[in-house]
Amino acid sequence: MAVSRSDLRRYAKNYLKEQDGIALYRAMARAEQEPARSEIFEKLAVAEERHAAKWAHLLKTNGAKVPSYTPGSRVRVLGWFSRQFGTQHVLPVVSGLELRDQDAYAQQVEAGGMSAEERGHSRTLRVMHLHAETRPESILNSDRFHRSGYGGSLRAAVFGANDGLLSNFSLVIGVSAANVEPRFVLVTGVAGLLAGAFSMGAGEYVSVRSQRELYEEQIALEQQELEMSPAEEKEELALIYQAKGIPGAQAEELAERILSNPETAIDTLAREELGLDPASLGSPWAAAISSFVSFAVGAAIPVVPFVIFSGPAAFFVSTGICGLALFAVGAFISVFTGKTLLYSGMRMLGIGAMAAGITYVIGRLLGVSVN
Repeated sequence: MAVSRSDLRRYAKNYLKEQDGIALYRAMARAEQEPARSEIFEKLAVAEERHAAKWAHLLKTNGAKVPSYTPGSRVRVLGWFSRQFGTQHVLPVVSGLELRDQDAYAQQVEAGGMSAEERGHSRTLRVMHLHAETRPESILNSDRFHRSGYGGSLRAAVFGANDGLLSNFSLVIGVSAANVEPRFVLVTGVAGLLAGAFSMGAGEYVSVRSQRELYEEQIALEQQELEMSPAEEKEELALIYQAKGIPGAQAEELAERILSNPETAIDTLAREELGLDPASLGSPWAAAISSFVSFAVGAAIPVVPFVIFSGPAAFFVSTGICGLALFAVGAFISVFTGKTLLYSGMRMLGIGAMAAGITYVIGRLLGVSVN
């Protein structure tokens, strides 16, 4: 395969970028007061040296000169911040730079497994940042905050029911204000219930399915990288454990023991490097059905009175029941927001009243116009 001038320029740019990483990590290692954290920065610098050597080799092999390197302003500024304020305040910035490099290398065939390594570096830096910000016992579970569990499902169900209640209540009130026959209000309410529920279910299915496919692709890529570069994966995993506070030798031993078992290796790498739990990726169908049902339950509340009552009675009963339901939903949401029960309930009731009031006025104006 012929190497073009643009390829050589890209190799040189990558080489200088890796040199930036080496200089930055060495500066952070010198600025860091804790020996264990300083050792991690030094290991990251060594990994960047390996990357730089590869780009330098590609340049030399194709008859190009390896560019000279002088630390840029960003490296000097970040190094200065590390010395003056501590490396902790620089870690989020450097982690973002590693993620950017991951995306760039993912499009380059010559990069090999560098994209995965840069992702591992970013993960290590995030763990180091979390380790300094929170208690040690929280760090051991830092990857688990993504899991929804029962609390997440309950929260989604409550908000889904609230969406159905608020949207269909406004729809029914708006149509009722147009002075149409009660049967038309009922048909509109049922149509709004079904349309909204199917829309919510379909949207949730596509969302969860797309997310699951993305996660599965990332896990498959991790499997491929483990097969192609087991030594690099071991190094990245050991760095992550070391960033969590495990001594270097023990971290390397733990990483080697985990990766020696194929059944647990991918599961562990997905959790530690990707922040994913393979066992809880979520079912698209379960998410779709849950969204459909929760929305439909909420949307049915303003419609039921029009099945039981007729005339103005149906309108006033629907308004009263929906008002109570909005307050109850708002009060229940206070469990997730930390606000007081009365405040959350009254806030949701106010939002519902405003939405219904606007649709009522619009329906009234349209009804008069049509008549």
